[in-house]
Amino acid sequence: MLDADTKRQIDTLRDILVGKIPNPQSQVEQITTGLIYKFMDDMDQESVELGGEKSFFTGDYEKYAWKNLFDPKLGGSEKVKLYSEAVESMYLNPTAPQLFREIFKNAFLPFKDSSTLNMFLKEIDEFHYSHSEKLGDAFEYLLSFMGSQGDAGQFRTPRHIIDFIVEIVNPQKHESILDPACGSAGFLISSYKHILNTNTDKKIGDKLSAEDRKKIGDNLSGYDISPEMIRLSLVNMYLNGFQTPKIEEYDTLSNEDKWNEYYDVILANPPFFSPKGGIQPHKRFGVSSKKAEVLFTSYILDHLKPDGRAGIIVPEGIIFQTGSAYKELRKQLIENGLAGVISLPAGVFNPYSGVKTSILILDKKHSKTTDSVFFYEVKNDGFDLGANRSSISDNDLPNCIEEFKKFTLNQSDTSLIGKETILSNNDLSLSFSRYLVNEEFRTEFNIVSLGEVCDFQGGSQPPKSEHISYEKDGYDRFIQIRDFRDSEKNKTFIPFSEKNKYCKKEDILIGRYGASVGVICTGLEGAYNVALIKCLINKDKLNSKYLFYYLNSERIQGLGQIFFLYEG
Repeated sequence: MLDADTKRQIDTLRDILVGKIPNPQSQVEQITTGLIYKFMDDMDQESVELGGEKSFFTGDYEKYAWKNLFDPKLGGSEKVKLYSEAVESMYLNPTAPQLFREIFKNAFLPFKDSSTLNMFLKEIDEFHYSHSEKLGDAFEYLLSFMGSQGDAGQFRTPRHIIDFIVEIVNPQKHESILDPACGSAGFLISSYKHILNTNTDKKIGDKLSAEDRKKIGDNLSGYDISPEMIRLSLVNMYLNGFQTPKIEEYDTLSNEDKWNEYYDVILANPPFFSPKGGIQPHKRFGVSSKKAEVLFTSYILDHLKPDGRAGIIVPEGIIFQTGSAYKELRKQLIENGLAGVISLPAGVFNPYSGVKTSILILDKKHSKTTDSVFFYEVKNDGFDLGANRSSISDNDLPNCIEEFKKFTLNQSDTSLIGKETILSNNDLSLSFSRYLVNEEFRTEFNIVSLGEVCDFQGGSQPPKSEHISYEKDGYDRFIQIRDFRDSEKNKTFIPFSEKNKYCKKEDILIGRYGASVGVICTGLEGAYNVALIKCLINKDKLNSKYLFYYLNSERIQGLGQIFFLYEG
């Protein structure tokens, strides 16, 4: 557990940097660099005291020893220069272990203010290297400030969700474990701690031999495309006792060098974002797509060993979007290992994102013994859904773990849907509510999926620089969801473009994001934005007024988001 003094020190370091480095991830990177710099010097000093030799600050690098940064003869600009040179050149240090050279790769000091650097170094100086849990907890606390890289569709996975998925998947000491989008290595470290806890008698991990521990370390692997995240994950692994962590900079989707490597366990919260033009994947994927979430899920399915297991956080599009790639992926999942679908509350990633997510549990061995898929809706995860995510007493996660364990033992017949039922559904939806609806509606009329009688079209989003607040020739009304609350207030107009998506007054539009997800709108004409989707109704099969009242019904609105996400 993080002690109060260490927490205060981390908070102080962030306060020192915030004026020069407002970005939380950059703050984390600078604090990490400073701490490792100090720890390397500590290790050199300890080695000398024990009769050994220095490993870091020798030869040409001796001038960068930590104590030299505090030489009273050193002027402010000289100190900045010395520190900058040290962190930028350390990756070339021939005597430093490879791990530390990797940590300092691409490291640099982004500011030149000597007073800020002085305060920063004095606070770093209060830390001392140790393999204690204290430093691991300190780094975990530091990583919590990173939050997200929302532009890249990357959101830091809350610790309790990581631990929950690891508990469900239950990695073992002899198994190979991969995170193909590892970020700060949270899943790998949680897996290690889980293995320690499940091999404990009187002391944590006391049932594991030294050979067992080495094997576990060798079995943990992580990839990430970001050099910055690689550096953070290496540090995190090191502070948790791993001397040579297997963390590599690797583009899982575009590089096929590791395609023939397979794992017993794969755990991941891959990025949801696809750049403009889509991903450029290599040719060996079993699904044709340029969507990151589709490709990562397909990759994980394909790289499990025949009896392998996986836990994957996915956006809701994977669950029920009707595009061909999504449907083909769901078909492959159902036929080749899908064991469970666990729906998470929409606010799990608050305050960084309100994106709705689910967890896919794959178990290739167990899926061969059952004809069903386990479903569970987590309504409460032990925290409220506000921006601060305050702790609450309601928590469905422990019960979900117990129910899933019963399922794997073939002792549960609740919350199950037959694979054939899902496969016979035209869109192969993995939404549990979808099948409940079908069970409830017993009627003489044929029941069809919404996708069979209606398609959806997302809106457009021209840059704000093109927006004006008055009518003008060549400009069209720009429809936003706020306009349906007050159509005359804060009107916006944009230049006409064939790229814009337009709606008529009689068209039905649906809110896509945040608190407006599922809100049904009609009655305005113009170009609608990306926060709305338009229903493209097959008028030979469906009456538009019927659809409007159907979507607004208590039954459908009560289902949440399942009808209101679409393939963008």
